[in-house]
Amino acid sequence: MIRIREIDHLVLRVVDPGSMLRFYCGVLGCTIERRQDAIGLIQLRAGRSLVDLVTVDGKLGRAGGAAPGREGRNLDHFCLRVEPFDEPLIREQLLAHGVSAEPAEPRYGAEGEGPSIYVTDPEGNVVELKGAPAG
Repeated sequence: MIRIREIDHLVLRVVDPGSMLRFYCGVLGCTIERRQDAIGLIQLRAGRSLVDLVTVDGKLGRAGGAAPGREGRNLDHFCLRVEPFDEPLIREQLLAHGVSAEPAEPRYGAEGEGPSIYVTDPEGNVVELKGAPAG
Protein backbone atom coordinates (compact mmCIF):
# COMPACT_ATOMS: atom_id res chain seq x y z
CA MET A 1 0.00 0.00 0.00
CA ILE A 2 1.21 3.50 -0.80
CA ARG A 3 1.18 5.82 2.24
CA ILE A 4 1.32 9.54 1.54
CA ARG A 5 2.82 11.67 4.31
CA GLU A 6 2.54 15.24 2.96
CA ILE A 7 2.81 17.34 -0.16
CA ASP A 8 6.39 17.19 -1.48
CA HIS A 9 6.06 19.90 -4.10
CA LEU A 10 3.73 21.43 -6.60
CA VAL A 11 4.45 23.11 -9.88
CA LEU A 12 2.92 26.40 -11.03
CA ARG A 13 3.26 27.53 -14.63
CA VAL A 14 3.92 31.29 -14.52
CA VAL A 15 3.98 34.26 -16.88
CA ASP A 16 5.86 36.78 -14.69
CA PRO A 17 8.42 35.02 -12.49
CA GLY A 18 9.54 38.31 -10.92
CA SER A 19 6.12 39.12 -9.47
CA MET A 20 5.67 35.53 -8.37
CA LEU A 21 9.05 35.57 -6.57
CA ARG A 22 8.11 38.82 -4.83
CA PHE A 23 4.86 37.22 -3.64
CA TYR A 24 6.14 33.80 -2.57
CA CYS A 25 9.46 35.03 -1.12
CA GLY A 26 8.66 38.60 -0.08
CA VAL A 27 5.10 38.07 1.19
CA LEU A 28 4.93 34.41 2.22
CA GLY A 29 8.58 33.96 3.25
CA CYS A 30 9.64 31.19 0.88
CA THR A 31 13.30 31.07 -0.14
CA ILE A 32 14.91 30.15 -3.44
CA GLU A 33 16.18 26.60 -3.09
CA ARG A 34 17.46 26.02 -6.62
CA ARG A 35 17.30 27.51 -10.10
CA GLN A 36 17.58 25.80 -13.45
CA ASP A 37 17.32 28.73 -15.83
CA ALA A 38 18.06 26.57 -18.89
CA ILE A 39 14.68 24.86 -18.49
CA GLY A 40 12.81 27.79 -16.88
CA LEU A 41 12.54 26.34 -13.35
CA ILE A 42 12.81 28.10 -9.98
CA GLN A 43 12.29 25.92 -6.91
CA LEU A 44 11.17 27.64 -3.71
CA ARG A 45 11.42 26.20 -0.22
CA ALA A 46 8.06 26.36 1.59
CA GLY A 47 8.72 24.75 4.97
CA ARG A 48 9.25 21.04 4.32
CA SER A 49 7.77 21.33 0.82
CA LEU A 50 8.68 23.00 -2.46
CA VAL A 51 6.74 25.31 -4.75
CA ASP A 52 8.20 25.12 -8.25
CA LEU A 53 7.72 28.03 -10.63
CA VAL A 54 7.99 27.08 -14.30
CA THR A 55 7.94 29.87 -16.88
CA VAL A 56 5.31 29.26 -19.59
CA ASP A 57 7.83 30.13 -22.30
CA GLY A 58 10.58 27.89 -20.91
CA LYS A 59 11.41 24.32 -21.92
CA LEU A 60 9.17 22.75 -19.24
CA GLY A 61 6.41 25.36 -19.40
CA ARG A 62 5.82 25.14 -23.14
CA ALA A 63 4.62 21.57 -22.71
CA GLY A 64 1.65 22.77 -20.64
CA GLY A 65 -0.22 24.70 -23.31
CA ALA A 66 -1.80 28.11 -22.79
CA ALA A 67 -0.68 30.37 -19.96
CA PRO A 68 -2.74 30.63 -16.76
CA GLY A 69 -5.14 33.55 -16.56
CA ARG A 70 -8.71 34.58 -15.79
CA GLU A 71 -10.14 32.14 -18.32
CA GLY A 72 -8.33 29.16 -16.89
CA ARG A 73 -5.96 28.17 -14.12
CA ASN A 74 -3.51 25.36 -13.68
CA LEU A 75 -4.73 24.64 -10.15
CA ASP A 76 -7.81 25.41 -8.02
CA HIS A 77 -5.76 26.14 -4.88
CA PHE A 78 -3.08 24.69 -2.69
CA CYS A 79 -2.63 24.82 1.04
CA LEU A 80 0.45 25.80 3.03
CA ARG A 81 0.41 24.83 6.71
CA VAL A 82 1.39 27.87 8.79
CA GLU A 83 2.77 27.61 12.32
CA PRO A 84 2.04 29.47 14.41
CA PHE A 85 -1.22 30.67 12.92
CA ASP A 86 -1.39 34.19 14.35
CA GLU A 87 -4.15 35.82 12.32
CA PRO A 88 -3.32 39.46 13.26
CA LEU A 89 0.37 38.98 12.38
CA ILE A 90 -0.48 37.17 9.15
CA ARG A 91 -2.86 39.97 8.15
CA GLU A 92 -0.25 42.59 9.02
CA GLN A 93 2.30 40.85 6.77
CA LEU A 94 -0.19 40.53 3.92
CA LEU A 95 -1.34 44.14 4.24
CA ALA A 96 2.27 45.39 4.26
CA HIS A 97 2.60 43.82 0.80
CA GLY A 98 -0.77 44.99 -0.51
CA VAL A 99 -2.32 41.52 -0.36
CA SER A 100 -5.96 41.34 0.72
CA ALA A 101 -7.60 38.38 2.39
CA GLU A 102 -10.99 37.42 3.72
CA PRO A 103 -11.40 36.71 7.46
CA ALA A 104 -10.07 33.37 8.68
CA GLU A 105 -12.57 30.53 8.67
CA PRO A 106 -12.40 27.01 10.05
CA ARG A 107 -11.70 24.55 7.25
CA TYR A 108 -10.87 20.89 7.18
CA GLY A 109 -7.37 19.84 6.15
CA ALA A 110 -4.89 16.99 6.54
CA GLU A 111 -4.66 17.47 10.32
CA GLY A 112 -8.33 18.22 10.93
CA GLU A 113 -10.38 21.39 11.12
CA GLY A 114 -8.52 24.60 11.84
CA PRO A 115 -8.35 28.25 10.82
CA SER A 116 -7.38 29.20 7.29
CA ILE A 117 -7.12 32.27 5.10
CA TYR A 118 -7.27 32.33 1.31
CA VAL A 119 -5.03 34.73 -0.63
CA THR A 120 -4.36 35.08 -4.33
CA ASP A 121 -0.90 35.33 -5.87
CA PRO A 122 -0.08 37.78 -8.70
CA GLU A 123 -1.14 35.30 -11.41
CA GLY A 124 -4.47 34.27 -9.89
CA ASN A 125 -3.47 31.10 -8.04
CA VAL A 126 -5.34 30.72 -4.76
CA VAL A 127 -3.14 29.89 -1.75
CA GLU A 128 -4.69 28.70 1.50
CA LEU A 129 -2.71 29.55 4.64
CA LYS A 130 -3.79 26.98 7.26
CA GLY A 131 -3.27 26.75 11.00
CA ALA A 132 -3.26 23.83 13.40
CA PRO A 133 -6.52 22.04 14.13
CA ALA A 134 -8.61 23.53 16.91
CA GLY A 135 -8.53 21.84 20.30
